[in-house]
Amino acid sequence: MNKCVERIYNGIIKENPTFVLMLGMCPTLATTTSAINGLGMGLSTTAVLMFSNMLISALRNIIPDRVRIPAFIVVVASLVTIVQLLIQGYVPALYSALGIYIPLIVVNCIILGRAEAYACKNPPLVSFFDGLGMGLGFTCSLTVIGMCRELLGAGSFFGIEIIPEEFHISILILAPGALLTLAMLSAIQNKLKLPSATNGDAPKSALACGGDCLHCGGCVGMMNHALVAEKKAEEAAAMAAAKKAAAEKALAAKKAAESAKDGVSSSEKKE
Repeated sequence: MNKCVERIYNGIIKENPTFVLMLGMCPTLATTTSAINGLGMGLSTTAVLMFSNMLISALRNIIPDRVRIPAFIVVVASLVTIVQLLIQGYVPALYSALGIYIPLIVVNCIILGRAEAYACKNPPLVSFFDGLGMGLGFTCSLTVIGMCRELLGAGSFFGIEIIPEEFHISILILAPGALLTLAMLSAIQNKLKLPSATNGDAPKSALACGGDCLHCGGCVGMMNHALVAEKKAEEAAAMAAAKKAAAEKALAAKKAAESAKDGVSSSEKKE
């Protein structure tokens, strides 16, 4: 599979930021009162993700490591400002609906996470498609949640009313409705055995627990970091021991070869 296509597929299906990695929950829960709001928030984040990944990747060899995170934030903040002004100018209704959540894209953990985990280690083109895949996955998730909340809570689909008011479940368009909708969709994922952060099929993390949220025993962040450091130290010690053993074996073989050569030389001299 082409690398760029693979990044898009991973972002939408295998590493979906909302339903698999459970990232960016703040805008997910706050802006999905309707399908159009979820779509607008998702596309805004997608635009920032694509171009921030590409710029950070292009500058990865220039940005000093000690100011890496501040540099990422400056790049992301500049792009978010551009997106915010464009939405304010051309889609004022969406700007009013999303409000403070547009500038808060700057600190969205999906954007900073992809910049740190992928963009600063890979070429610009592949990083661009990684941002596109993650953004489309985020957009699809927000749109689906917004559609469910709008359809069941307000009886409409993209603003078109299709269910009479007496059948509305009004709580779904309120704050608790976001959690209920996300929980129901996650339950469907688990039932269908789809990749999810809650069914053990999510990509394994580098932490000692492996990122298995289903069997998590609680907050063990510091313990995980200590275990990861200990594991790395053990691997380094094992590698050093293997190198030492290989060097000793090579030295013994060399000495044996030299001894054999000396023995042959001695016998030839006697003859």
